[in-house]
Formats: sequence, C-alpha cells, structure tokens
Amino acid sequence: MTDQEQLHRQLIDRMVIGGSLRTEPWRRAAAAVPRHEFLRGGYFRHVAGPRFHTAWEPVQAGDPDWLEGCYTDVSLVTQIAGTIVPEDIRGPITREPTSSSTLPSLVLRMLEDLQVEDVHKVLEIGTGTGYSTALLCARLGAGNVTSIEYDPAVASRARATLGHLRTYPTLVTGDGLSGHGEDAPYDRVIATCGVRTVPMAWVEQTRPGGLILATVGGWLGSSELARLTVHEDGTASGPLLGGAVSFMLARPHTPPPLGLLPDLDDGKERETTIGTEVLENWTSRFVVQLAVPNAQRVTLERNGRAEEVLVDVGTGSWAAVYAEGGRWLVRQGGPEPLWDAAEEQYGRWCAAGAPALEEFTVTVTHGGQFTCW
Repeated sequence: MTDQEQLHRQLIDRMVIGGSLRTEPWRRAAAAVPRHEFLRGGYFRHVAGPRFHTAWEPVQAGDPDWLEGCYTDVSLVTQIAGTIVPEDIRGPITREPTSSSTLPSLVLRMLEDLQVEDVHKVLEIGTGTGYSTALLCARLGAGNVTSIEYDPAVASRARATLGHLRTYPTLVTGDGLSGHGEDAPYDRVIATCGVRTVPMAWVEQTRPGGLILATVGGWLGSSELARLTVHEDGTASGPLLGGAVSFMLARPHTPPPLGLLPDLDDGKERETTIGTEVLENWTSRFVVQLAVPNAQRVTLERNGRAEEVLVDVGTGSWAAVYAEGGRWLVRQGGPEPLWDAAEEQYGRWCAAGAPALEEFTVTVTHGGQFTCW
C-alpha cells in the first residue's frame, strides 16, 4: 500500500468513526475519489500574521507535508483575494480567502444529508476544486450531475482535474444563484457556498418532493445547514440541521465595503437589556442576524473600552454597544434603530424557551424567505 493509499484509507476510517460517512454507497464513493488529485495546484495553510492578522502561506505539491495535508480532515484554502493561487507567491499573504477545498467530513456529511437515490439528478452550486463533484459522480454517475462554478479560473482547474480522472459531468461556468434551467428539473440541489437567502430559481428548478440542501446565514457570520422540501405550490420549506456549518458566501451575497464609519459619538444613548455576549454565541448571533440581516459587525477600541459596532451600509444605520459602570449601553444613529430590532428578536427567542437551531424552520416563497421557530 502506498503512502497515498494509506492516508486515504485512514481519512475514510476517521469519517466513518466520526459519523459523517454513514452509508455504504457513499463509503464506496469516498474510496473511489483521491482528494490529493484536486489539490495538485497546492493550497494555503494558516500561519501567524503581523499584528494578529490572519496570514496564509503556500504549500506546493511535492513539499514534504503536502500529501499528508491533502488527507487531513480540514478545509484547505486554494485561492486568496479572488485571483491568487499557491503557485503565485513564495511567502505569507494576509489577504482574505476566496475559494477552498472543504473538509471532507463536512462534504460527506452533506452528501449523506442530501438523501439521494441511484436515479436522482443533482444540481451542485459551487464546483470549487471538483472534489465534491467527483464524489457525486462516483455515487450517481456523471450523467446525473450538473455543477456550476462562478469563478472561471476555479472552474477551469476543476474541469481539468475531473477530465484527468475521466469524470465528465455537466460543468457550467456562471452564477449558481440562477441555477441551470437547461437540465431541470432536478431531484436534489446542493450548495457548497453559503447564501443569505435561498434563490427562488433553485426552488423552481427542483421537482415537487425534491430536496434543496444549502447553508443559510448572513453578514454577522452565523450560518446553518437547511434541508428544504419543494412543494406542489412552488414553495419550499424545511428545518435547520444544526452543527454550526459555515461556508464562504456566494460572491453575489458578500457584503458591500464598509467605507468610512459613521460618527459614533453621535446618536442616542440608552441602557440595553442585552450585551455583546449575544454576538459571541453562535446560536444567539444567528437569532440577532435574522433581525438585522443587512448589518455588518466591527470591533473597535474607543475611549479606553471595547465597542461592538453594527453598521448597515445601505441605510446608514448603526449601533455601538459597550459596557460602562457595570451596565450595558448602546448608542444608535440612522433611520433604523438596529439594536432595538436585535433586542426585540432576542427577547422573543428567550421567551419561547431559547429553542435550539434544529427547531427552526426556513420557508422560501415568491414573497421572500422566512425563518421561524
């Protein structure tokens, strides 16, 4: 057995023991797809950056620890700042990741949660490296798989790797939020990017009774996996599955630049019933995010204290929350009092017994997306 085969087998064993790989058909698919083939262009690993910034350094194919890294159950960054790949640089870089190979246990967990059957047609949103696409092809046959990638360079690399492995699904370069109507209807739709709202195009392109599996979240950075069933009336609904699942947002859903911050010494100040702890906890942040879906979060040191600031670029509304004299205070400005909305939503959730995210239901209609517990 080669080193690669041993590492591959060990990864599969860990996923079986961990519970992400649960059924024999997906176990066979995982065994048939070598992850390292999709990472021959290298990847970036996290290193300590200057002044506490996150930094990334390239790991190239042929480096001593490259192969072992390929079969580690972690997400591996494959693109930085929209264009930079590992072969482009030789030292650390502090820009933001824009594409990655998701940790295999999450990929397989989602594919298991997709509840496919042998005859199903699947639309995948976000080809990425092509690893999850190859898994779908190994399980269902390439003729039943359509995959869309937004980034042309990423799509080109995935197409080349899949071709090298003699795997030929329908690959589309374009906006995955619009789906791919030419091959519709699909039995299943799965998104390997995060979305703020599930696009109606996905619902329309899924047959009644079909499933959509997507990570829904927002600009405060809390997200969850939702499994929606498409209904005869053209709507879709279903539960959150839990597990604090996080993906990079689809690029059209990424937040706008913050630009210059508003004058945080302006506005009205009052005492608040909730403090910044609601933004630190994953579940309560998801709840707050539902109330202020267009707000972004900034942490600042001002006047000798830490302030958590929410800013809605579109409306110009803002709220700064901080502790003073044993109390939580908030100062707000702009047309919409953001923290008032957060307080009200959080209070309703607490009054309902603080239900777990698995008790939430997401509904998508032509009128919009609604989340309730």
